[in-house]
Amino acid sequence: MKKMNFKLKLKNFWQDIFKFPAYLIFHPFDGFYELKKERKGKVWVGMTFLILFILFRIHQYLNESIIINHRNPNNLNTMTEVLTVLIVFVLFVLGNWSVTTLMSGKGKLKDIFLVTSYALFPIILIGFPAVYISNFLTIEEMGLYSLTMGITYFMAGWMLFLGILNIHEYGLLKTVVTFILTVVAMAFMAFLGLLFFDVIQKLIAFITSIYNELRLR
Repeated sequence: MKKMNFKLKLKNFWQDIFKFPAYLIFHPFDGFYELKKERKGKVWVGMTFLILFILFRIHQYLNESIIINHRNPNNLNTMTEVLTVLIVFVLFVLGNWSVTTLMSGKGKLKDIFLVTSYALFPIILIGFPAVYISNFLTIEEMGLYSLTMGITYFMAGWMLFLGILNIHEYGLLKTVVTFILTVVAMAFMAFLGLLFFDVIQKLIAFITSIYNELRLR
C-alpha cells in the first residue's frame, strides 16, 4: 500500500512539475483554461519555478562560456540577483492585477501569479543545459547558443502573453494594451517605491542628526 501511494505521489509530482507545464507550451489555450477553471495550476509549482529561475540567473552568471560571458564571477552579488528577479516579478504581477481590475479582467491575483511563474518553465527547462553546453562551443557555434536562448525567452514571453489573454478573457488588441499599461504601472510603482525609501532614508538621517545634537548638548 505504501509503495502504491509513493508511486501515485511520484506520478502526481511529475504531472505537476513537468507534464502540465510542458502541455502549456504546445496547447496554451486549453492549458491555461485548465490552469484557471480546473485549478491545475499549483502555487507551490509556481514558487518552485520562480526559485529555479533565480538559480538559473546565478548559474548563467557563473558558468556561461567566457566567449560570450564577460562578467567576472567574483563580482556576483547573489542578493542583487535574487532581489532583481523578485522585484520585477512582483511588480509585473501587481501591475497587471491593478490594470486588469480596472479593465474588467476575469483573472485573480493568484491566476496572474501562476501564469507569470509557469511562463518561466521554457527558460528553466532549456536554459540550464544550454549554459552548460555553451562551454564546449566554439566562437562560430556560439551563435547557435544565442539563438537557442533567444527562442526560450520568446517562448516564455509567448506563454505569458497567451496566459494573460486567457485568464482575463481578453481579445488580442486588449491584451496588447494591457501589457503596455502594465509596464506603465510597474514604472509608477517603482517610482513610488524609490520615493518612499528616499523619504525614509532622509527621515532616519534627520532623526539621527537630532539625536546627535541632543547628545552633544
